[in-house]
Amino acid sequence: MSFKKTDLVRQLESKLEGQRKRAGVPGRFAEDAATLPDRKAQRRLDAEAGLVAFACKLPAPLAQRLRERADQQTGGINALMVELLERGLA
Repeated sequence: MSFKKTDLVRQLESKLEGQRKRAGVPGRFAEDAATLPDRKAQRRLDAEAGLVAFACKLPAPLAQRLRERADQQTGGINALMVELLERGLA
């Protein structure tokens, strides 16, 4: 049985895709993954620390300003939001 060239290319692509999926994630992309807890463990750590998830929708320009200011903050966006909310509610 002879194959068309397109069938052979499709078969080769399928073979390469299977090899790529089995290979997993290269180490350089997952270097920090070993140090970070998984989601369940992170939720448990947050609950023990008394942290509660709080989501809200913000206008895009305001969110961008918050991200820019959070880059300058040592604690990141979470510390910035705590500071701003405490100042605003005081």
